[in-house]
Amino acid sequence: MSVFPKVSLRPEVENYLKEIFTNQEIVSLSKQEAEEKFETLLNHLAHPPSFTTVRVNTHLAAVQHVKNLLLDELQKFSELNIPVIEHPDLPDILLIPVIGPRKDIKKQQCEAIVGAQCGNAVLRGAHIYVPGIVSASKFMKVGDVVSVYSDIKGKCKKGAKEFDGEKIFLGNGISELSRKEIFNGLPELKGIGIRMTEPIYLSPSFDNVLPSYLFLQNLPSAVVTHVLNPQPGEKILDMCAAPGGKTTHIASLMHDQGEVIALDKISNKVEKIKQNALLLGLNSIKAFCFDGTKALKLDMTKDPSGAPPFLPESFDRILLDAPCSGMGQRPNMACTWTLKEVTSYQPLQRKLFTVAVQLLKPGGVLVYSTCTITLAENEEQVAWALKTYPCLQLQPQEPQVGGEGMVGAGLSLEQLRHLQRFDPSVVPLQDIDIDSLRDAKTEDMIRLANKDCIGFFIAKFVKCRSTLEKNPQK
Repeated sequence: MSVFPKVSLRPEVENYLKEIFTNQEIVSLSKQEAEEKFETLLNHLAHPPSFTTVRVNTHLAAVQHVKNLLLDELQKFSELNIPVIEHPDLPDILLIPVIGPRKDIKKQQCEAIVGAQCGNAVLRGAHIYVPGIVSASKFMKVGDVVSVYSDIKGKCKKGAKEFDGEKIFLGNGISELSRKEIFNGLPELKGIGIRMTEPIYLSPSFDNVLPSYLFLQNLPSAVVTHVLNPQPGEKILDMCAAPGGKTTHIASLMHDQGEVIALDKISNKVEKIKQNALLLGLNSIKAFCFDGTKALKLDMTKDPSGAPPFLPESFDRILLDAPCSGMGQRPNMACTWTLKEVTSYQPLQRKLFTVAVQLLKPGGVLVYSTCTITLAENEEQVAWALKTYPCLQLQPQEPQVGGEGMVGAGLSLEQLRHLQRFDPSVVPLQDIDIDSLRDAKTEDMIRLANKDCIGFFIAKFVKCRSTLEKNPQK
């Protein structure tokens, strides 16, 4: 059931996306159906997925053991008997249903307004940290029950005592600080400002919940690493690795045997990768602050330190989870990006892809993924790659959890079947309560979790021959 308006986009961005989802190849079937499906997609993007997905760190513990520990934690979180479901095709993944939307929450006189990004996090189970609070009622004290709203248009002034603009109700919480404490100008205030007690979507907060055993991850992000299928003893590159979810998953699937190189060009993000590796007990990961577009070594002298740049054809497998417009993220009630920003990623993705092809060994596997829904960053990139690099072959994927690729980029039906596009609009928005969970079949819940997730894309290639003799033109 829809409780929020569709994602708010600039008109030129919405028109750009509409042209993609009503392209000639699609509307040849039915224009009206294509337009309705596009509106459904925009609506789904504003709502959270139906399940919270967590990955078990199988390097340190068995899935069943962690599942039992998690069930104990969920009992502390809620008196409701919320199930934890093992995914049949992703053996290290656990699914927790999100209860909601809850319609019986009483709105309070005391209000707090949060920014759109903070509001998105609340819908996925987060409490509200002080920096996310934009405004609060003038009488708000510690311990007050507060109704929380998201300022999706970014119109509320910081420190305002009331706000009558467009705002979306997110639920109620208890204030941990008074209004005066929140807005006293001290920059060091960074802790929880409002602890959510009655969110409109009930989803557990995973702050410090079994941190060495669990990693919070969107379902398609976990699928990617299984598609890469890393093997013990291999040398693997994660080109755009922060914050390290897929990097640590790679190392875990390899039983921490081999070498996993993680690159990111922002130093504090690299530190986060290192912290996650340490927390999860993984020693095979080496993280470097380095620009992936410059990761190919131009002279052929080997660096004994193992630091980037790297010699050509050094890696058995490469994951390019590329920087992208992120238009598939959920929930996302508002995106203020311009069309120029949304369409700016294709050249960077191609630069990274070009380096990845040259760093991959003959016979090696390259997996390309994004968390966006555009053709330009997904199927068009596949068509470009196959044309530019005859040494690459598109491969079927295992496991195949998402749908096939979208028409409009000139790929054949067989090629589209080799891709995975996760499109949340393929199922209606759900209305989940504890009674419906009690009656639901496990296979139906798995099917829903596979479809009602973020928008995402995966392509898998194998390199059939060396590129050392002659590099193709960009």
